[in-house]
Amino acid sequence: MQQPAHLFVDISAHGFGHLAQAAPVLNALSKRLPELRLTIRSGLPTDKLQARVTAGFTHLQERSDFGYVMHDAVSLDLEATALAYRRQHADWDGLVDRDARLFRELQPNLVFSDVAYLPLAGAARAGIPSVSMCSLNWAELFAHFFASEDWAAAIHRQMLDAYAGTECFLRATPGMAMADLPRLRPIGPLAALGNDCRQLLRERLGSGKDERLVLIAFGGFDKQLPIAAWPAIPGVRCLIPQAWQLTHPSVSAFEPLGLSIADVLRSVDAVLTKPGYGTFAEAACNGTPLLYLRREDWPEQDFLIDWLQTHGRCGEISAGELLAGRLLPSLEALWRQAAPPIPTPSGAEDAAAVLLPWLGMSTRQA
Repeated sequence: MQQPAHLFVDISAHGFGHLAQAAPVLNALSKRLPELRLTIRSGLPTDKLQARVTAGFTHLQERSDFGYVMHDAVSLDLEATALAYRRQHADWDGLVDRDARLFRELQPNLVFSDVAYLPLAGAARAGIPSVSMCSLNWAELFAHFFASEDWAAAIHRQMLDAYAGTECFLRATPGMAMADLPRLRPIGPLAALGNDCRQLLRERLGSGKDERLVLIAFGGFDKQLPIAAWPAIPGVRCLIPQAWQLTHPSVSAFEPLGLSIADVLRSVDAVLTKPGYGTFAEAACNGTPLLYLRREDWPEQDFLIDWLQTHGRCGEISAGELLAGRLLPSLEALWRQAAPPIPTPSGAEDAAAVLLPWLGMSTRQA
């Protein structure tokens, strides 16, 4: 009897955006291949993965990349990041050998990464095909920040070689240029579509029909905001992570509401966030207006902002306005914008069509 296909998935734990990209693809694959065996390696908590990935999976709770060390959701610790990269690549061959041994033991049909490069190098050494997918890649960001350092060239070459060794790189829309990577294949937007639960959300909040709801979400990173000192925001209630443990007359936590984050995002009147793929793509594809706080020198953000200005309603808020709680003028300007046509999140189907042949199913059968 033929064994079910086995897909090894590596999902970066640098925020929640990589999970937001990968999960729709895994869900599309599991619909076509109900017996598909999934092994997911990620530093994210198992419950976060289960909230997005509908199929069963084995979770290896390890990190194979770290992305960037962050001071908070919008600012990088470049000194700590440089040290982390130098430490990781000091035993690069040993790390690649370790992953190659893992893949020889597990024998997956395919290794799929968003967007760590170590598993790609390990898969190549083990003779197992791999595919990478993301709106960015760590090699391009590394070159942006560290290309002038005398220690960086060898590390950058190892990163590029790992990405180049994959069968293809699925570049999500919107995404960076990635001119240094061969075998790029563009795919559509990757986003989960929520259910419109506006009435239920308002009932659970005890919210009046004229009160506007604003989700504050910074993609898995803390952003210390002096919300407790904000003035009351007339006609607006903000929904924040429960972990912030803040009390304010205009604020409620969203987790006790018992709705998925996709349903909450679909049902609110606006979302306040940093430029990041997951929230930007999901806001556009769910028709939710978005207010963003720019990140400090993050090369991906201009690609995201440019795309969202065409495909959604968005506006920028300054750090000063946000810290002072002066949200209302920016929100009112956002709500006055005309709504463009809502984009279709076709990226999951695009990516699944690419992956299926390695999993024993042709795209014609799909």
